[in-house]
Amino acid sequence: MSRPHGNDAKGGDPPRVLRYDGRRLVPADHVPVREVPVGLTVNGVALATLIASPDDLHFLVAGFLRMQGLIRSAGDLLTLSVCRESGTASVRIRGEVPKGITPTLTSGCGAGISFHVPDAAGRPVQAPSAGPFVPPETLISAMDALARASDAYRGSGGIHSAGVWDGERLLLFAEDIGRHNTIDRLAGQALLTGVDLSGRILVASGRISSEMAAKAGSLGISVIASRTSPTDLAVRICGELGITLVGYVRGRRFNVYTHPLRIPARGTERIPGITGVILAGGRSTRMGSDKALLPYQGGRFIEGILRRMEDLFEEVIVVTAEPGRYDFLPCRRVTDLFPGMGALGGIHAALRHSGSERIFVVACDMPHLAPDLIRHLCSLAEEADVVVPEGEGGLEPLHAVYRKSVLPVVEETLRNGQCRVVSFFDRVRVHRMSREAVERIVPGFSAFRNINTPEEYYRFRDGGD
Repeated sequence: MSRPHGNDAKGGDPPRVLRYDGRRLVPADHVPVREVPVGLTVNGVALATLIASPDDLHFLVAGFLRMQGLIRSAGDLLTLSVCRESGTASVRIRGEVPKGITPTLTSGCGAGISFHVPDAAGRPVQAPSAGPFVPPETLISAMDALARASDAYRGSGGIHSAGVWDGERLLLFAEDIGRHNTIDRLAGQALLTGVDLSGRILVASGRISSEMAAKAGSLGISVIASRTSPTDLAVRICGELGITLVGYVRGRRFNVYTHPLRIPARGTERIPGITGVILAGGRSTRMGSDKALLPYQGGRFIEGILRRMEDLFEEVIVVTAEPGRYDFLPCRRVTDLFPGMGALGGIHAALRHSGSERIFVVACDMPHLAPDLIRHLCSLAEEADVVVPEGEGGLEPLHAVYRKSVLPVVEETLRNGQCRVVSFFDRVRVHRMSREAVERIVPGFSAFRNINTPEEYYRFRDGGD
């Protein structure tokens, strides 16, 4: 991701500085952050001189033009060439460069120039959407990931960094001497790589200013999180655009300045009135051994899923045909009352044995549990007998909420020899969470991926999936 930032000392030696060590000034080596001027010409018109860090300048140029409203898509860029040695960038775009364009000096570090800062004024105030919910743990994880990626920022203290978090990982990353430049770089990288930024989380190392907030809004960003405080105008703009603005994300603490509804006030508390259920059945024929007992992170596969479920629910039970195989688990284990009837038989047993009116069911081979999605599904439980999300391939009944009122229908279905979970859905009230709603919370539907083969297991174990 990040690259070392060079210096201009002769012979490549870092310049000598004097560092105060608390008692005296002592000589020390220091590598200063490098900046370069880039003269930008668009359709033959000398437009601006950008002052920036020297890497990935094509992302910066594309993002700058996007943020100024001169291009809207990658197809609007006919040619783009950057010469770092001469400090020039030449671009040809569709259409003409507006005449009489007036530059504005922005507050961004590095004397940012803007010809058109997206303005919130005059836009209708948007109420924050119910989703995607962003639990505190998500913001903390995103900021930790940014810190790990920001080698240059940690090394010199003079580089700003920013990234786009997709709920599980840093999707995009940029660093620059100017904090406003990091937003332009992300915008350009997203444009040239085809990444949709709508509903994503922007994390930044520096102060969020008004133009950064406005640019984030024009990109469709729903949450902005920073290690430091925002400006008052940034707070106003985020409030008007429906963006959740978070500052001082340090350790396990942060401040929420606008639209706090996206961050559940009790995001770390357990979900009341619902029992968590892990289905540990299945033959594991493609794996060649019991998937639930595969080694993972010093324990067994199912133990990792149990830990996540215990963070969410007061009661967690495991449904299995062989409870003795799981006697190492610190939870209740129950057996099928309709043996050999697959997942539907397991759901029936869980409903029978649960101490709650509702259960949330997950299979033992689905390790990518998304707490914010589970909480959202459980929040809809009052509306129906079954709450089920829709994934890429259709409904996901093994990542769903069931009410005890469906027991008679489930039993009748099983007695008739039907074992498909969805076979009784037409006789009960079902709330289907749409694919679009799911993907806003879990981009890529990763929560529904299961581990079926040795190759998938090794990839997951080694951190590749």
